Amino acid sequence: PEDTVTSSFASFIHAARPEHLSQTVRQRSKRMILDSIGVGLVGSTTRVFDIALRYCRELYSSMAVSSVYGKPGVKLSPTLAAFTNGVATHSMDFDDTWHPATHPSGAVLPALLAASQMLPPNTKPNGLDFLLAFNVGLEVQGRLMHFSTEAHDIPKRFHPPSVVGTLGSAAATAKLLSLSSAQCCHALGIAASLAGAPMANAATQAKPLHVGNATRLGLEAALLAGRGMEANPLILDDIPGCSGFSAFYSVYQPKPLSAPGEHHEFLLEKQDIAFKRFPAHLGMHWVVDAALSVRNLFINYAGSFSPSLIHTIRLKIPVSKYINRPFPSSEHQARHSFQFNTCAALLDGEVGLGSFSESSIHRQELRELLDKVVVEHPEDNVANFDKMYGEVALLLHSGDVLTGKCDTFYGHWRKPLSKESLLKKFRSNASHVLPEEKIEAIITLVDNLENLSDSSQL
Repeated sequence: PEDTVTSSFASFIHAARPEHLSQTVRQRSKRMILDSIGVGLVGSTTRVFDIALRYCRELYSSMAVSSVYGKPGVKLSPTLAAFTNGVATHSMDFDDTWHPATHPSGAVLPALLAASQMLPPNTKPNGLDFLLAFNVGLEVQGRLMHFSTEAHDIPKRFHPPSVVGTLGSAAATAKLLSLSSAQCCHALGIAASLAGAPMANAATQAKPLHVGNATRLGLEAALLAGRGMEANPLILDDIPGCSGFSAFYSVYQPKPLSAPGEHHEFLLEKQDIAFKRFPAHLGMHWVVDAALSVRNLFINYAGSFSPSLIHTIRLKIPVSKYINRPFPSSEHQARHSFQFNTCAALLDGEVGLGSFSESSIHRQELRELLDKVVVEHPEDNVANFDKMYGEVALLLHSGDVLTGKCDTFYGHWRKPLSKESLLKKFRSNASHVLPEEKIEAIITLVDNLENLSDSSQL
C-alpha cells in the first residue's frame, strides 16, 4: 500500500534532492562530517580498532577497494571498511550525539565513504550527492527516534546507534546507490533484521562494535536490496500482534514522513548536534564543566587545588546505571563514569585523551578523590540529554561548601562549538595519524563538498 509509514519513508529516501537541503542543514552536516572524520582518525590509534582491523584483514580480503582510517595503503572490502571505520569512530566515545540520544554520523559516514570508493569510475557520486545521502541517513534516524517517548531518555535496553543507526546507514547508502523506492523500502526492512545491541555492553570494548555493525549492516542491507532481496514492506508500521521496528521500543507511535520539498523541514534544521570536547560519554560533559567551575572557586578560596581540604564531593546526577561507576578499572569504564570524570577534572583542571590512560586511571591521588564522592539523584534531574544537569559540591573540612553547576555544556546543541573550536578539535585528532598538509586538504574538501566532482576523493 502507498499510504503506510514504511512506504512514506521509502518515498522520501527516493525523492530527496540536493535542493531540499537548506544552507543551515548543509553547514551543520558538513561540521558533523569533518568532526566524525577527525574522531575516526584518532580512533584508529586505539586497541579496539587494531583488533577489528586485524580480524578483517585476516579473514576477508576480496574486493579490497575501500580505505581505512589512519592506515595509508590499507584497503578492505566496502562492508568491512565501513565496519572498521565505524569501530574507529566510536572507539573513544568521541563522536557526535543527537537528541533523542544516538550517535548519528558514525553510523552513516563510514558506509558512504566505503560505497563511494566501491562504485565504478563513471558512476561515482559527486559531493552534493554525498551530502544529500548523509542527510537522508540523519533524517531517517531522527524521525525513527521521535516515534517513541522512550527514546528521549538515556537508553536502558538497546544502544540507539545499533537500532536507528543501522536503518540510517541503509537509507543513506540506498540513496547514494540510487535505489528505487521499492528497493529503499526493502533496504529498511532488511536493516531492521540486522539491528540491535544491548546496553549491557556499554563501557566495554564491544560497544564500538555497535557503531561498526550499524554502518556495515546498513550498507549490506542496501546492497542486498539493490540485488533483489525483499523484506516486509510494513516494517516501520505499528501492526498489532506482529512487531516490526516496534520490537525495539515499548511505546511506539509511527507517523508517515512527508515528501521532501518546501513543506518538509529536516530535523537538523530544527536542532543542531552536540560535539564532544573530550572522549567520553556525553553525560560526562555536564559534570566536567560543573567540576571545572567549582575548581576555579576552590582555587580562589584556597590559593591552589588541595584535595586534603576536601571532606566530601557531592555529585548530583540523573539516574542512569551504566554511567554511574564509582571505581572504574578500564579506559572504557572511565569514559562512562560520572565519578571518574568529575574527579579527573578537579585534579587536573581538564579532561582529554590522556585522562583515560592506564596510568591516569589508577593514580593514587585520583583514587583518594573517588573515595570522597557521594552521589545524589534529585527528582528534577532527569536522564535526558535535553533536560539534565550536573552539579558538583565540595564540602570542606572547614565547613564551607563550594558548588558548581552546569545546565548546558559548551558543545551542546544549545551551545554549539564555534568554527574555531571544531577545527581545533579536528586538527588535534587528525594530527595523530596525518601530516599537516593532508589535514588541511580534508578541511578544504569538506568545506567545499558541494563542488566536489567525485566524492570518493574524500
